[in-house]
Amino acid sequence: MTSRPTGRALSTTAVTSGRPRAVPDAPLSEPVTLTSTYIADADGSMPPGRVYARASQPNWEALESTLAQLEGAESAFAFSSGAAAMDAALSLVEPGGTVIMHRHGYAGTFTLADAHAAARDVRVVRVDFLDPASLAGLVVDGPALLWAESCTNPMIEAIDLPALARMARRLGALFVVDNTFSTPLTVRPLAHGADVVVHSASKYLAGHSDVIAGLTATSDPELASRMLAHRTAYGAILGPHEAWLVHRGIRTLGVRLDRAARNARELARRLRDHPAVDAVHHPSLDGDPSKPVADRLWDGYGGMISLTLVAEPGTPSVERADAVIAAAHLVVSATSLGGVETMWERRTRHGEPESVPDSLIRLSVGIEDVEDIWADLDAALSA
Repeated sequence: MTSRPTGRALSTTAVTSGRPRAVPDAPLSEPVTLTSTYIADADGSMPPGRVYARASQPNWEALESTLAQLEGAESAFAFSSGAAAMDAALSLVEPGGTVIMHRHGYAGTFTLADAHAAARDVRVVRVDFLDPASLAGLVVDGPALLWAESCTNPMIEAIDLPALARMARRLGALFVVDNTFSTPLTVRPLAHGADVVVHSASKYLAGHSDVIAGLTATSDPELASRMLAHRTAYGAILGPHEAWLVHRGIRTLGVRLDRAARNARELARRLRDHPAVDAVHHPSLDGDPSKPVADRLWDGYGGMISLTLVAEPGTPSVERADAVIAAAHLVVSATSLGGVETMWERRTRHGEPESVPDSLIRLSVGIEDVEDIWADLDAALSA
């Protein structure tokens, strides 16, 4: 369950952290600072941390401070995109090392891992994190990095983070967790043994489908130094206005996630009973394989659902899924998630492992009135 730093709920921390010093006439929120460089002292020396805006920037720092507090980390780093944040985390495995990943996950992460494999002689191994037998027999030679998603994309599986942390220690591997789907308001991976947390901040953290950004967090000084050096050297920096947008979005994360999760729980229940739906994946449902892990580790069940449809004679499942998606009017067909609006898409059009059904629809539940969402889903499914 989610802890309360300094006695306050994390939703309160999201509202209050990363603000300027509270003195009379000060702004309540960090203003957008537009500069590429900083003025030196009379002797030519620079203030600490203020040499050039590729290395430090006030809007990053306010955002980073907030995420660090939410994730229970000592350090956090803002990046130009979720992919840039993932790249920095993947760079932590030494050349010749091994990256261990679950069989299900974000396709972009698999692409990045394969790029590291080609460029740095890194071996990528995909196993089933839900199968104890495949984990028990796992052996690596040399440096390794175990990569997990707290809630998997697109199958919506709750991953047993403490169990994976124990496996990472046994293998001598770094443990990185992508917490994009869950956010720290649902689960804090560092508290369960992770070394690094990664976010596509474009999703739930920003929450309004209007910015591209990424974040990492850690409490390990060496890993923090390496990720900072990676960002500075490769220039994958976040613009000040983009940092401000993400930070502003985090202020309402608590109310947005609460509403989306409540909507998702109700919609998952109704979808399960819909005659056009074959299967629904959401950890709130009795009988869902992920429910025991979610009940033990999560605070709530999140706003992500995936579903498959009942086969229709003479209609390929892919065509049926595409037709249902196209029939919606309120629910948006878009390849993103975590925004205030409800979105869905057929994920295999982007390329997914064979274990993901071709017709699987990923549904990111928004904050609209649940009856309006349901009316649109029901009409699309019944079309």
